[in-house]
Amino acid sequence: MEMNAIALPRLTVLSLIVLFGVALSLPLSAGTQLWDFEEKHDDWEVANGKWEFKGGTYHVDKGGQAEHSLVGEEKWDDYTVKAKVRIDTGNWAGVVFRAQSEMEYYVYYLNVPDNKTELWRHTEGAWNTRNNLGQIPAVGNVNIKNGDWVDMKVVVDGDTFELHLNGKLQGEHKDDTYKTGKIGVWAWETEASFDDVTITGDNVKDTLAVDPRQKLATTWGHLKWVH
Repeated sequence: MEMNAIALPRLTVLSLIVLFGVALSLPLSAGTQLWDFEEKHDDWEVANGKWEFKGGTYHVDKGGQAEHSLVGEEKWDDYTVKAKVRIDTGNWAGVVFRAQSEMEYYVYYLNVPDNKTELWRHTEGAWNTRNNLGQIPAVGNVNIKNGDWVDMKVVVDGDTFELHLNGKLQGEHKDDTYKTGKIGVWAWETEASFDDVTITGDNVKDTLAVDPRQKLATTWGHLKWVH
């Protein structure tokens, strides 16, 4: 019992030092923005299609080609964008990144019939003016089907895009046409729902109001409670 009483203060002091080190090492410039759609968000701008905030999701009715809605800033460059995507009826829906305008952007989307994902670059002209950058069969036991939520993630770093589904890397592709841009959600002749759209990047303004010192205090309080 005496050894435990002596060891405990040493352990807690060491833990506090480690926690302060972690807090100081956190990147202060990186920011995160999250849209959980529990309420209406006025910053989303519909480019094409019939969109509505419905049941805690952002929902698009089945309609025409390249129906999408955008949010954010054109100056955003390297970032990670994530979203939960559910194809309700139809075949194709996903996430937009580096959108320069309503017609200039990249889109990474689910393909239900072929159980794969696709990467395209859209350009000026019409909603269907675009170039294919990748056809990617699903890997990692991912099964894309109607009615199921899929976690989509795109890591954008320079001209390189890492594409993920449900935490599984699907592929990596390169293109340097658009170097900055907004993010968004997208569907093609498909009814779809989107939730928990998130962006994290060095030049993204943080709107989650997470203070590393506050996180440290919370963690330290939990540590003391455990001991």
